[in-house]
Amino acid sequence: MEKFYTSLGLMSGTSMDGVDASIIRSDGENNYEPIFDKYFEYDEVIYSDLLNLRDKINSIKDLTTNSYQINELERKITLFHAKISGEIIKSAGIDIDFVGFHGQTIFHNAQERISKQIGDGNLLSSLLKKEIVYNFRENDILNGGQGAPLAPIFHNLLINKNQIEKPACVLNVGGIANITLVVSKNNEDLISFDVGPGNCLLDEWVRRHTQMKYDANGKASDIGKTSEVILNQAIDNFDNISNQKKLSFDIKDFDLSFVKGLSYEDGLSTLVDFTAIIIYQSILKSIKINTNEKLSIIVCGGGRKNLSLIKSIKKRLPKNISLKIIDDYKIDGDFIESQAFAYLAIRSALKKVISYPNTTNVEKPSIGGVLVKNYSD
Repeated sequence: MEKFYTSLGLMSGTSMDGVDASIIRSDGENNYEPIFDKYFEYDEVIYSDLLNLRDKINSIKDLTTNSYQINELERKITLFHAKISGEIIKSAGIDIDFVGFHGQTIFHNAQERISKQIGDGNLLSSLLKKEIVYNFRENDILNGGQGAPLAPIFHNLLINKNQIEKPACVLNVGGIANITLVVSKNNEDLISFDVGPGNCLLDEWVRRHTQMKYDANGKASDIGKTSEVILNQAIDNFDNISNQKKLSFDIKDFDLSFVKGLSYEDGLSTLVDFTAIIIYQSILKSIKINTNEKLSIIVCGGGRKNLSLIKSIKKRLPKNISLKIIDDYKIDGDFIESQAFAYLAIRSALKKVISYPNTTNVEKPSIGGVLVKNYSD
Protein backbone atom coordinates (compact mmCIF):
# COMPACT_ATOMS: atom_id res chain seq x y z
CA MET A 1 0.00 0.00 0.00
CA GLU A 2 1.35 3.41 -1.00
CA LYS A 3 2.21 5.81 1.82
CA PHE A 4 0.61 9.27 1.72
CA TYR A 5 2.52 12.46 2.53
CA THR A 6 1.36 15.98 3.34
CA SER A 7 3.16 18.68 1.42
CA LEU A 8 3.06 22.48 1.22
CA GLY A 9 3.77 23.97 -2.20
CA LEU A 10 4.94 27.60 -2.53
CA MET A 11 4.89 29.19 -5.97
CA SER A 12 5.65 32.71 -7.12
CA GLY A 13 5.33 33.25 -10.86
CA THR A 14 6.63 35.75 -13.39
CA SER A 15 4.08 38.37 -12.30
CA MET A 16 6.19 38.70 -9.13
CA ASP A 17 3.21 40.01 -7.15
CA GLY A 18 2.94 37.34 -4.45
CA VAL A 19 2.98 33.68 -3.48
CA ASP A 20 0.39 30.96 -4.01
CA ALA A 21 0.49 28.42 -1.17
CA SER A 22 -1.17 24.99 -1.23
CA ILE A 23 -1.26 22.00 1.07
CA ILE A 24 -2.01 18.61 -0.50
CA ARG A 25 -1.88 14.95 0.48
CA SER A 26 -0.47 12.55 -2.08
CA ASP A 27 1.42 9.31 -2.59
CA GLY A 28 3.50 11.01 -5.26
CA GLU A 29 1.82 8.86 -7.90
CA ASN A 30 -1.82 8.72 -8.99
CA ASN A 31 -3.54 9.97 -5.84
CA TYR A 32 -3.80 13.43 -4.40
CA GLU A 33 -6.18 15.50 -2.31
CA PRO A 34 -6.12 19.31 -2.06
CA ILE A 35 -6.41 20.43 1.56
CA PHE A 36 -5.79 24.16 1.83
CA ASP A 37 -4.99 27.02 -0.57
CA LYS A 38 -4.23 30.67 0.03
CA TYR A 39 -2.65 33.59 -1.83
CA PHE A 40 -0.23 35.96 -0.10
CA GLU A 41 0.57 39.28 -1.77
CA TYR A 42 4.13 40.61 -1.57
CA ASP A 43 4.49 43.93 0.21
CA GLU A 44 5.28 46.91 -2.03
CA VAL A 45 8.98 46.89 -1.07
CA ILE A 46 9.56 43.30 -2.18
CA TYR A 47 7.41 43.78 -5.28
CA SER A 48 9.26 46.90 -6.43
CA ASP A 49 12.66 45.35 -5.53
CA LEU A 50 11.85 42.32 -7.68
CA LEU A 51 10.77 44.40 -10.67
CA ASN A 52 13.87 46.55 -10.29
CA LEU A 53 16.14 43.51 -10.14
CA ARG A 54 14.48 41.85 -13.14
CA ASP A 55 15.10 44.98 -15.22
CA LYS A 56 18.82 44.77 -14.40
CA ILE A 57 19.35 41.10 -15.28
CA ASN A 58 19.58 40.38 -18.98
CA SER A 59 22.53 37.96 -19.03
CA ILE A 60 24.49 35.50 -16.89
CA LYS A 61 27.08 38.23 -16.27
CA ASP A 62 24.39 40.42 -14.69
CA LEU A 63 23.82 37.75 -12.03
CA THR A 64 27.40 38.32 -10.82
CA THR A 65 27.30 42.10 -11.20
CA ASN A 66 24.15 42.31 -9.06
CA SER A 67 25.08 39.56 -6.58
CA TYR A 68 24.79 41.80 -3.49
CA GLN A 69 21.26 42.92 -4.40
CA ILE A 70 20.32 39.33 -5.29
CA ASN A 71 21.54 38.01 -1.93
CA GLU A 72 19.74 40.74 0.01
CA LEU A 73 16.49 40.11 -1.85
CA GLU A 74 16.87 36.34 -1.50
CA ARG A 75 16.91 36.75 2.27
CA LYS A 76 13.81 38.99 2.18
CA ILE A 77 11.99 36.52 -0.08
CA THR A 78 12.89 33.57 2.16
CA LEU A 79 11.75 35.36 5.33
CA PHE A 80 8.46 36.22 3.60
CA HIS A 81 7.97 32.55 2.62
CA ALA A 82 8.77 31.47 6.18
CA LYS A 83 6.19 33.88 7.61
CA ILE A 84 3.37 32.82 5.29
CA SER A 85 4.24 29.12 5.63
CA GLY A 86 3.90 29.39 9.39
CA GLU A 87 0.52 31.08 8.92
CA ILE A 88 -0.88 28.55 6.47
CA ILE A 89 0.34 25.53 8.47
CA LYS A 90 -1.28 27.01 11.60
CA SER A 91 -4.52 27.80 9.73
CA ALA A 92 -4.73 24.31 8.24
CA GLY A 93 -3.98 22.73 11.63
CA ILE A 94 -2.04 19.92 9.99
CA ASP A 95 1.50 18.57 10.19
CA ILE A 96 3.63 18.92 7.06
CA ASP A 97 6.10 16.34 5.77
CA PHE A 98 7.68 18.44 3.01
CA VAL A 99 7.69 22.00 1.70
CA GLY A 100 8.09 22.48 -2.05
CA PHE A 101 9.82 25.87 -2.31
CA HIS A 102 9.98 27.04 -5.93
CA GLY A 103 11.51 30.44 -5.17
CA GLN A 104 11.30 33.48 -7.43
CA THR A 105 12.68 33.19 -10.96
CA ILE A 106 14.83 36.18 -11.83
CA PHE A 107 16.50 34.82 -14.99
CA HIS A 108 15.76 31.94 -17.35
CA ASN A 109 17.65 31.26 -20.57
CA ALA A 110 17.05 27.88 -22.16
CA GLN A 111 19.80 28.32 -24.76
CA GLU A 112 22.48 29.11 -22.18
CA ARG A 113 21.11 26.38 -19.92
CA ILE A 114 20.48 28.48 -16.85
CA SER A 115 17.43 29.06 -14.71
CA LYS A 116 17.99 31.18 -11.61
CA GLN A 117 15.49 31.18 -8.76
CA ILE A 118 16.16 33.08 -5.54
CA GLY A 119 15.15 31.49 -2.25
CA ASP A 120 17.34 29.95 0.46
CA GLY A 121 16.15 26.41 1.16
CA ASN A 122 18.55 25.93 4.08
CA LEU A 123 17.36 29.10 5.80
CA LEU A 124 13.70 28.22 5.23
CA SER A 125 14.29 24.74 6.69
CA SER A 126 15.91 26.16 9.84
CA LEU A 127 13.11 28.70 10.30
CA LEU A 128 10.21 26.28 9.74
CA LYS A 129 11.86 23.16 11.20
CA LYS A 130 10.65 21.30 8.10
CA GLU A 131 12.26 19.37 5.26
CA ILE A 132 12.45 21.65 2.22
CA VAL A 133 12.65 20.68 -1.43
CA TYR A 134 13.94 23.47 -3.67
CA ASN A 135 16.13 24.05 -6.76
CA PHE A 136 13.75 21.96 -8.86
CA ARG A 137 15.10 22.91 -12.28
CA GLU A 138 18.89 22.46 -12.03
CA ASN A 139 19.11 18.69 -12.52
CA ASP A 140 16.90 18.84 -15.60
CA ILE A 141 19.20 21.46 -17.12
CA LEU A 142 22.31 19.45 -16.22
CA ASN A 143 20.78 16.52 -18.12
CA GLY A 144 20.23 18.52 -21.30
CA GLY A 145 16.74 19.82 -20.53
CA GLN A 146 15.46 23.39 -20.52
CA GLY A 147 14.32 23.35 -16.89
CA ALA A 148 10.69 24.05 -17.80
CA PRO A 149 7.84 23.40 -17.83
CA LEU A 150 7.71 21.14 -14.74
CA ALA A 151 3.96 21.07 -14.03
CA PRO A 152 2.96 18.63 -16.85
CA ILE A 153 3.02 15.50 -14.68
CA PHE A 154 0.62 17.22 -12.29
CA HIS A 155 -1.57 18.27 -15.23
CA ASN A 156 -1.65 14.59 -16.19
CA LEU A 157 -2.75 13.66 -12.68
CA LEU A 158 -5.54 16.29 -12.76
CA ILE A 159 -6.90 15.12 -16.13
CA ASN A 160 -6.99 11.48 -15.10
CA LYS A 161 -8.20 12.00 -11.53
CA ASN A 162 -11.13 14.09 -12.77
CA GLN A 163 -11.86 11.65 -15.62
CA ILE A 164 -11.63 14.36 -18.28
CA GLU A 165 -11.96 12.89 -21.76
CA LYS A 166 -8.67 12.46 -23.63
CA PRO A 167 -7.00 13.74 -25.67
CA ALA A 168 -6.99 16.87 -23.54
CA CYS A 169 -4.74 19.89 -23.62
CA VAL A 170 -4.02 21.86 -20.46
CA LEU A 171 -3.29 25.49 -21.37
CA ASN A 172 -1.61 27.30 -18.48
CA VAL A 173 -1.69 31.06 -18.99
CA GLY A 174 0.68 32.57 -16.47
CA GLY A 175 3.28 35.19 -17.39
CA ILE A 176 4.34 32.67 -20.02
CA ALA A 177 1.78 30.37 -21.66
CA ASN A 178 2.50 26.65 -21.85
CA ILE A 179 0.55 23.61 -22.95
CA THR A 180 0.47 19.98 -21.89
CA LEU A 181 -1.09 17.39 -24.19
CA VAL A 182 -2.48 14.41 -22.24
CA VAL A 183 -3.29 11.31 -24.30
CA SER A 184 -2.99 8.54 -21.67
CA LYS A 185 -2.22 7.95 -17.99
CA ASN A 186 1.49 7.52 -18.69
CA ASN A 187 3.79 10.47 -17.94
CA GLU A 188 6.09 9.23 -20.71
CA ASP A 189 3.38 10.04 -23.27
CA LEU A 190 3.04 13.69 -22.23
CA ILE A 191 3.95 16.44 -24.67
CA SER A 192 4.55 19.86 -23.18
CA PHE A 193 6.28 23.15 -23.94
CA ASP A 194 6.02 26.92 -23.60
CA VAL A 195 4.13 28.50 -26.49
CA GLY A 196 4.96 32.18 -25.96
CA PRO A 197 3.69 35.13 -23.94
CA GLY A 198 0.75 34.64 -21.59
CA ASN A 199 0.01 37.60 -19.32
CA CYS A 200 3.51 39.13 -19.38
CA LEU A 201 3.07 41.65 -22.21
CA LEU A 202 -0.43 42.61 -21.06
CA ASP A 203 0.66 43.15 -17.46
CA GLU A 204 3.74 45.13 -18.47
CA TRP A 205 1.63 47.42 -20.67
CA VAL A 206 -0.81 48.01 -17.79
CA ARG A 207 2.04 48.78 -15.35
CA ARG A 208 3.58 51.31 -17.76
CA HIS A 209 0.33 53.21 -18.26
CA THR A 210 -1.52 52.91 -14.94
CA GLN A 211 -1.02 52.27 -11.23
CA MET A 212 -2.60 48.83 -11.62
CA LYS A 213 -0.82 45.48 -11.94
CA TYR A 214 -3.13 43.95 -14.56
CA ASP A 215 -6.26 44.53 -16.64
CA ALA A 216 -8.99 43.02 -14.43
CA ASN A 217 -11.19 40.66 -16.48
CA GLY A 218 -9.80 42.20 -19.68
CA LYS A 219 -12.19 45.17 -19.40
CA ALA A 220 -9.81 47.82 -20.76
CA SER A 221 -8.79 45.71 -23.76
CA ASP A 222 -12.47 45.19 -24.58
CA ILE A 223 -12.84 48.96 -25.02
CA GLY A 224 -9.83 49.18 -27.33
CA LYS A 225 -9.58 48.53 -31.07
CA THR A 226 -6.89 46.21 -32.41
CA SER A 227 -4.50 47.61 -35.02
CA GLU A 228 -4.61 44.85 -37.66
CA VAL A 229 -1.55 46.18 -39.51
CA ILE A 230 0.61 46.21 -36.37
CA LEU A 231 -0.81 42.87 -35.26
CA ASN A 232 -0.05 41.10 -38.54
CA GLN A 233 3.50 42.47 -38.64
CA ALA A 234 4.11 41.38 -35.04
CA ILE A 235 2.86 37.85 -35.78
CA ASP A 236 5.15 37.62 -38.82
CA ASN A 237 8.11 38.78 -36.74
CA PHE A 238 7.34 36.25 -34.01
CA ASP A 239 7.07 33.44 -36.55
CA ASN A 240 10.47 34.34 -37.97
CA ILE A 241 12.54 34.63 -34.81
CA SER A 242 14.83 31.75 -33.99
CA ASN A 243 13.61 31.33 -30.42
CA GLN A 244 10.30 30.10 -31.86
CA LYS A 245 12.00 26.67 -31.62
CA LYS A 246 12.41 26.92 -27.84
CA LEU A 247 10.59 24.63 -25.47
CA SER A 248 10.79 27.22 -22.72
CA PHE A 249 10.71 31.01 -22.67
CA ASP A 250 11.56 33.85 -20.34
CA ILE A 251 9.52 37.06 -20.31
CA LYS A 252 12.65 38.88 -21.54
CA ASP A 253 12.17 37.06 -24.86
CA PHE A 254 9.30 39.45 -25.67
CA ASP A 255 8.94 43.22 -25.76
CA LEU A 256 6.25 45.83 -26.22
CA SER A 257 7.93 47.99 -28.84
CA PHE A 258 5.50 47.06 -31.62
CA VAL A 259 2.52 48.69 -29.83
CA LYS A 260 4.40 51.72 -28.53
CA GLY A 261 2.49 54.31 -30.58
CA LEU A 262 -1.00 53.08 -29.67
CA SER A 263 -3.38 54.37 -27.00
CA TYR A 264 -3.65 52.44 -23.74
CA GLU A 265 -6.84 50.57 -24.69
CA ASP A 266 -5.86 49.97 -28.35
CA GLY A 267 -2.44 48.71 -27.24
CA LEU A 268 -4.07 46.29 -24.83
CA SER A 269 -6.54 45.06 -27.44
CA THR A 270 -3.71 44.49 -29.94
CA LEU A 271 -1.63 42.66 -27.32
CA VAL A 272 -4.60 40.46 -26.39
CA ASP A 273 -5.08 39.40 -30.01
CA PHE A 274 -1.31 38.93 -30.47
CA THR A 275 -1.16 36.66 -27.42
CA ALA A 276 -4.29 34.75 -28.48
CA ILE A 277 -2.99 34.11 -32.01
CA ILE A 278 0.40 32.87 -30.75
CA ILE A 279 -1.39 30.44 -28.40
CA TYR A 280 -3.87 29.34 -31.07
CA GLN A 281 -1.21 28.82 -33.75
CA SER A 282 1.04 26.87 -31.38
CA ILE A 283 -1.78 24.52 -30.44
CA LEU A 284 -2.69 23.84 -34.07
CA LYS A 285 0.95 23.36 -35.15
CA SER A 286 1.88 21.01 -32.34
CA ILE A 287 -1.24 18.95 -31.83
CA LYS A 288 -2.00 16.91 -34.91
CA ILE A 289 -5.65 15.90 -34.90
CA ASN A 290 -8.10 15.32 -37.71
CA THR A 291 -11.10 17.61 -38.13
CA ASN A 292 -13.39 14.79 -37.01
CA GLU A 293 -11.43 14.22 -33.79
CA LYS A 294 -12.40 16.14 -30.66
CA LEU A 295 -9.94 17.89 -28.38
CA SER A 296 -10.66 19.60 -25.07
CA ILE A 297 -8.52 22.58 -24.07
CA ILE A 298 -8.65 23.28 -20.35
CA VAL A 299 -7.36 26.72 -19.32
CA CYS A 300 -5.71 27.40 -15.97
CA GLY A 301 -3.50 30.18 -14.60
CA GLY A 302 -4.32 33.86 -14.03
CA GLY A 303 -4.93 34.47 -17.73
CA ARG A 304 -8.11 32.41 -17.62
CA LYS A 305 -9.74 35.39 -15.84
CA ASN A 306 -8.98 37.72 -18.75
CA LEU A 307 -12.30 37.32 -20.53
CA SER A 308 -11.08 39.33 -23.50
CA LEU A 309 -8.13 36.95 -24.02
CA ILE A 310 -10.28 33.83 -23.62
CA LYS A 311 -12.81 35.21 -26.12
CA SER A 312 -10.02 35.99 -28.60
CA ILE A 313 -8.60 32.45 -28.39
CA LYS A 314 -12.01 30.80 -28.52
CA LYS A 315 -13.24 32.56 -31.68
CA ARG A 316 -10.23 31.27 -33.63
CA LEU A 317 -10.54 27.59 -32.71
CA PRO A 318 -12.07 25.08 -35.16
CA LYS A 319 -15.36 23.48 -34.13
CA ASN A 320 -13.78 20.17 -33.09
CA ILE A 321 -11.68 21.90 -30.41
CA SER A 322 -13.54 23.04 -27.29
CA LEU A 323 -12.17 25.44 -24.70
CA LYS A 324 -13.17 25.30 -21.05
CA ILE A 325 -11.94 26.93 -17.87
CA ILE A 326 -10.50 24.46 -15.34
CA ASP A 327 -12.86 25.82 -12.67
CA ASP A 328 -15.73 24.30 -14.71
CA TYR A 329 -14.49 20.95 -13.36
CA LYS A 330 -14.66 22.21 -9.75
CA ILE A 331 -10.87 22.63 -9.66
CA ASP A 332 -9.56 25.94 -8.30
CA GLY A 333 -7.56 27.34 -11.21
CA ASP A 334 -5.67 29.82 -9.02
CA PHE A 335 -3.61 27.14 -7.29
CA ILE A 336 -2.62 24.60 -9.94
CA GLU A 337 1.05 25.61 -9.91
CA SER A 338 1.39 25.70 -6.11
CA GLN A 339 -0.33 22.32 -5.83
CA ALA A 340 1.97 21.06 -8.57
CA PHE A 341 5.08 22.01 -6.58
CA ALA A 342 3.66 20.41 -3.45
CA TYR A 343 3.25 17.24 -5.54
CA LEU A 344 6.71 17.59 -7.12
CA ALA A 345 8.23 17.97 -3.64
CA ILE A 346 6.84 14.58 -2.64
CA ARG A 347 8.09 12.98 -5.85
CA SER A 348 11.50 14.59 -5.39
CA ALA A 349 11.81 13.41 -1.80
CA LEU A 350 10.93 9.89 -2.96
CA LYS A 351 13.48 10.09 -5.83
CA LYS A 352 10.76 9.81 -8.47
CA VAL A 353 11.05 11.29 -11.96
CA ILE A 354 9.73 14.85 -12.41
CA SER A 355 10.71 15.64 -16.02
CA TYR A 356 10.68 13.73 -19.29
CA PRO A 357 12.18 14.14 -22.79
CA ASN A 358 8.81 15.24 -24.21
CA THR A 359 8.21 17.85 -21.49
CA THR A 360 11.55 19.66 -21.09
CA ASN A 361 13.73 18.09 -23.82
CA VAL A 362 15.82 16.41 -21.11
CA GLU A 363 17.95 13.54 -22.43
CA LYS A 364 16.27 10.93 -20.21
CA PRO A 365 13.56 10.83 -17.53
CA SER A 366 15.08 12.75 -14.63
CA ILE A 367 14.60 13.28 -10.93
CA GLY A 368 14.99 16.82 -9.63
CA GLY A 369 14.97 19.08 -6.62
CA VAL A 370 17.28 19.31 -3.61
CA LEU A 371 16.03 18.05 -0.23
CA VAL A 372 17.42 19.86 2.82
CA LYS A 373 16.90 19.36 6.54
CA ASN A 374 18.63 22.17 8.42
CA TYR A 375 17.46 21.64 11.99
CA SER A 376 17.71 19.15 14.87
CA ASP A 377 14.77 16.95 15.84
